[in-house]
Amino acid sequence: MKVKDVLRCCLFFLSENVSLLFKLYCLTVMTLVAATYTVALRYTRTVGTELYFSTTAVCIAEVIKLFLSTGILARESGSLARLITSLKENVFGSPKELLKLSVPSLVYAVQNNMAFVALSNLDAAVYQVTYQLKIPCTALCTVLMLNRTLSKLQWFSVFMLCGGVILVQWKPAQATKVQVEQNPWLGFGAITIAVVCSGFAGVYFEKVLKSSDTSLWVRNIQMYLSGIAVTLVGVYVSDGAQVLEKGFFYGYTCFVWLVIFLASVGGLYTSVVVKYTDNIMKGFSAAAAIVLSTVASVILFGLQITFTFILGASLVCISIYLYGLPRQDTTKIQPSETKSSKERLVAV
Repeated sequence: MKVKDVLRCCLFFLSENVSLLFKLYCLTVMTLVAATYTVALRYTRTVGTELYFSTTAVCIAEVIKLFLSTGILARESGSLARLITSLKENVFGSPKELLKLSVPSLVYAVQNNMAFVALSNLDAAVYQVTYQLKIPCTALCTVLMLNRTLSKLQWFSVFMLCGGVILVQWKPAQATKVQVEQNPWLGFGAITIAVVCSGFAGVYFEKVLKSSDTSLWVRNIQMYLSGIAVTLVGVYVSDGAQVLEKGFFYGYTCFVWLVIFLASVGGLYTSVVVKYTDNIMKGFSAAAAIVLSTVASVILFGLQITFTFILGASLVCISIYLYGLPRQDTTKIQPSETKSSKERLVAV
């Protein structure tokens, strides 16, 4: 009997270690994806002579996410026949659902294109800090659209985050190794639109998920199908003539494909991170991504760090941690459901 107890304790200890290692693995990958995506996108928009069309990159990212979601749904279904049946019933046989998911598709398309505009005019580190405004924006949308309440600590962290972003923008750090003309005000305007789109689309998608028992990956497929149509229209409206003249893949390099790959995988990988970790670990991930982006910007772009930038970035990192602290939820929505549904598709 005692031997069995010892074995059980050993197995429990090993399982806990594996779980911890897997959480650290998820946290590390999420941090590297976030930081690498921002730095790589900044690099492709500021270093080089042949500038690619951002609208086509956004479109291709939607196509890749569609294929990845279909593959995950196939594995979830267990057989090809079940996959085909699920697609017929929930995707091709539900035009109303496709139309419903076209709303976040349109909003996410605007958000992704604004990210390209922002990183064409703001340094990666400044972008990474400012983009955390999506937290108060999402909080406001959840209060207005889902009748949720926030704790005093969360509201405090929201205001702290806004203060940190203001400090970062007050005397922004200057990058010197770029080959294009930049407009910081245009960049800040673009990132403002991006965070508003992120907050609204994330909460809207959460409401859609909670309205039925449909699989997350089916919802992803519905949204990405609509997203492909929306982004193709964007390509035609914004760059149609130039795309016909120069080609759909004009200016594409290995770094551009890296950006597209990271944009595609990042959003899907977030669901794994949220499932196996928590808000505090996600907060550390966001803070670590800011630090890595700052270091990379200093090395690659000659970013000149100012005291106000350091102070503002520090406040943002602290506020992210405070916002993610666990609390007793008093809302109608269960916190585990809220987190798992809302934040699976927040980024990209």
